[in-house]
Amino acid sequence: METLVLPATLDGRAGSNRAGVAHCQLAARHDLDAVRAWLANYAITKTTFDSYRKEAERLLLWAVVQLGKPLSSLTHEDLLAFRAFLADPQPASRWVSTGRGKYPRRDARWRPFNGPLAPHSQRQALVILNTMFIWLVDAGYLRGNPLALLRQRTTRPAPRVTRYLSVSLWDDVKAFVAQLPQATETQRAWAARSRWLMTLFYLQGLRISEVAGGRMGDFFRRIRADGQEQWWLQTLGKGGKLRTVPVSGELLQELRRYRLAHGLPALPARADELPLLLPFRGPPRALSRSAVHDAIKAIFADAAAWLRSRGPAFADRAGELGRASAHWLRHTAGSHQADGGVDLRTVRDNLGHASLNTTSLYLHAEDDARHAATVERHRMNWARATERGTPDDRDPPDR
Repeated sequence: METLVLPATLDGRAGSNRAGVAHCQLAARHDLDAVRAWLANYAITKTTFDSYRKEAERLLLWAVVQLGKPLSSLTHEDLLAFRAFLADPQPASRWVSTGRGKYPRRDARWRPFNGPLAPHSQRQALVILNTMFIWLVDAGYLRGNPLALLRQRTTRPAPRVTRYLSVSLWDDVKAFVAQLPQATETQRAWAARSRWLMTLFYLQGLRISEVAGGRMGDFFRRIRADGQEQWWLQTLGKGGKLRTVPVSGELLQELRRYRLAHGLPALPARADELPLLLPFRGPPRALSRSAVHDAIKAIFADAAAWLRSRGPAFADRAGELGRASAHWLRHTAGSHQADGGVDLRTVRDNLGHASLNTTSLYLHAEDDARHAATVERHRMNWARATERGTPDDRDPPDR
């Protein structure tokens, strides 16, 4: 988006959906300028900006390269075709990156996609693009929104959170991290980072962006009226909202362990600019969100392999760990807090949710109780029926 240059025939100066210049509130001469103006509204929040730029970039490139049309000439039928394209970007050699790497845009191996988008990612892409088209119409740049005509599925109630680790599976992860070898300096560094990563995500319920963008100085101490100290972690959350999350004694202990392993003072000062997660090698710079994601996935993959090595009885548990990600840890944190009796308002504030409706999706104790009660009732009914004998076991009635 920053360096792209389009020929005049494809840049949208004469797009068929362009509104009259007299009514346009933008100084944009062409589609790139208009999209950049829309993105500028989100520049203050990097995570949102990156997500919105990615989706706008994909649509713009698809329109120009695949259809040979400017963005401002797209029709309802074009957007139907784009929706199908998101599920299977073809030709893959043009649109999909090869290998597991996530390459910067300057790299010749970079492609707009890493593979077909999952259904929820497809919906999210269309929601973002719909926001963009609405804004461009409101700004007087476009006459109409071609996405508005797409049939929308009926909104369903949000499902209960299912992508989280049960208490026993979380115990397996902790046991795996605790047994990591530490015979060499490299092994000790890997074990220290793995332990800190798991602990930080689980005890604080943070998002990837909050860990990647956080610094050690975000930990701070307050002295209560009774002279006791309490520690907090300040983080910049979704929508650019600051929140403070209580720091437990357990997390403080792990923070000390992690910093001492790196030769740092046990606790950070408020001016400490070091990142929350130090890189495994190289200078102490902040890791990208994708790097943090990959680090978490690597730990889960190794933990899954460790479980499989214990025998076939652990195959299902290993399979579940193999699907887990950093966001699973956030869901795990919220679920364990909610089911553990922590007030939902506290869980809401700790996780940075906008409403209790979102937080309530983390409650699973009621489901567990309902499941246990149903299974027990079925067991008792089945036992009584077995004692009496099923109809096939009884003598036939007299006729």
